[in-house]
Amino acid sequence: MGLPVLALSANSSIKLLEEQTRKFRPRLVALYSEEAARDFAARVADLDVKVASGMDGLIAAACVDGAQTVVTAVVGTIGLLPTLAAIKLSRRIALANKETLVCAGTLVMSAAKEHNAKIIPVDSEHSALFQCLQGENLKSVQKLILTASGGPFRGKKRSDLLAVSPEQALKHPKWNMGNKISIDSATLMNKGLEIIEAVHIFNIQPDKIEAVIHPQSIIHSMIEYCDNSVMAQLSEPDMCLPIQYALTYPNRKPTPTKQLDLTKLTALTFESPDMDTFPCLSLARQAAQTPGTACAILNAANEAAVDLFLRNKLSFYGISDTVQAALENIEIKTDFTLDDVLETDKAAKEFSYNLKI
Repeated sequence: MGLPVLALSANSSIKLLEEQTRKFRPRLVALYSEEAARDFAARVADLDVKVASGMDGLIAAACVDGAQTVVTAVVGTIGLLPTLAAIKLSRRIALANKETLVCAGTLVMSAAKEHNAKIIPVDSEHSALFQCLQGENLKSVQKLILTASGGPFRGKKRSDLLAVSPEQALKHPKWNMGNKISIDSATLMNKGLEIIEAVHIFNIQPDKIEAVIHPQSIIHSMIEYCDNSVMAQLSEPDMCLPIQYALTYPNRKPTPTKQLDLTKLTALTFESPDMDTFPCLSLARQAAQTPGTACAILNAANEAAVDLFLRNKLSFYGISDTVQAALENIEIKTDFTLDDVLETDKAAKEFSYNLKI
């Protein structure tokens, strides 16, 4: 029998949330959208469940009494404050919200150490690295190798992508993801954000992290050790496995993930990413190597630019142009607090939304 679900949260998607609420009967359900929260409360009026909204609601869900593990899976910087609140209660964090570490990784990891809160990565790539590190000494790591499918535009050149539509960019060849993450995958920004996230999770310098294109999405990431041995984690592309591992670590249990049949693998191939066609990856590396709030600027500008692109108000390459402009124009604070991160996030988003490209 599984552990009880004490709280659930979502942004505005209420149909599935209602199904989950009726199945798991949590004490609290939080929706970031106040309008969606009102609608949801009416739908579940027959249940004994409290419905909350906004940032206060998300924080309440992360801090619900009795919870041992908090799964942080919201998209964007809205995940930062609830995650920090749960960390301060020494909760175990199953982290799928990469923006939390991208924007404030130093602060988050410091808080986790102070409050003895274990952070277990849920992203398939970081879960793969985490699994490959079990029983190993981090000091023996020579390089972390993050794999990427290449997204829907693998093999394309810049001239091929000047007029692509959001619908084309959303057609990921391997993973079924939300709109924001799908666009980040199409620009390779997702891999850049994962490099920054890995810096903080594994306390390693960005120049020791490599990204390679692996279109089969069977090897989810690798670690090269100081003796040049390379350790990899392989499985079918299915998020059930890394999600469950984060919840059951250090134990393993059966999952619905399809068993990998090695005899049916015709090839496992790797390519270097095309940095000219996908400049977002270079911008993320630049931010990762810049002390201070550069990564918060990168993330905020990207969030705004992706939103504009999805609404057909910005071109595909307008995303990277916007991020570059924000990095060049928004003040980078070397010594920063949580308030500085939140102010930087707001300033970079305002700049990006008002930028005329």
